[in-house]
Amino acid sequence: MKVGILGGTFNPVHIGHLILAEEVREKLGLDKVIFIPTALPPHKDDVDIALACDRLKMLKEAIKGNKFFAVSDIEIRRQGRSYTIDTLRELKNKFALDELYFIIGSDLLKYLNEWKDLNEINKMVKFVAATRPGYPLEQIPAHIQKLAIRAVDVSGFEVRECIKGNKSFKYLVPDRVFNYINKRKLYR
Repeated sequence: MKVGILGGTFNPVHIGHLILAEEVREKLGLDKVIFIPTALPPHKDDVDIALACDRLKMLKEAIKGNKFFAVSDIEIRRQGRSYTIDTLRELKNKFALDELYFIIGSDLLKYLNEWKDLNEINKMVKFVAATRPGYPLEQIPAHIQKLAIRAVDVSGFEVRECIKGNKSFKYLVPDRVFNYINKRKLYR
């Protein structure tokens, strides 16, 4: 089986995340894409980050109805700062016979060398770098597969700013996520 892994803060999950996952899944013939929200991202402070349980619930709502998508709470259960290497070690045990594809946006490439145990990570997964508006796929190491995807210029920051500014964010997130954010009064 070919399994895609898409980790992130998902603060909140938005249409850009879903389009990215679907296009990568389709173009690479992945059998499944697993979304993995971080408990505490290692390279971000926790200011303006919704509770992990809320981000997990929003992800579950966002992927309902897509049989190719799944959500894992592996990093949330671990608690504390999350490092990719720890998550991949656990996933490798669970998916020992499967090919793992680690999906990142081109915006993360400049930070890749800062990742903990990157050499070991490279042995465990096939990296896939997908285009992100404003971050062209240039100077990518040969072991990372490039994948051009539809340009969707949406970010969690933009969604949160809309909410704080009392502006519409309705079509930036799936309807179920929109309703969840409003019901729980997140990011206000």
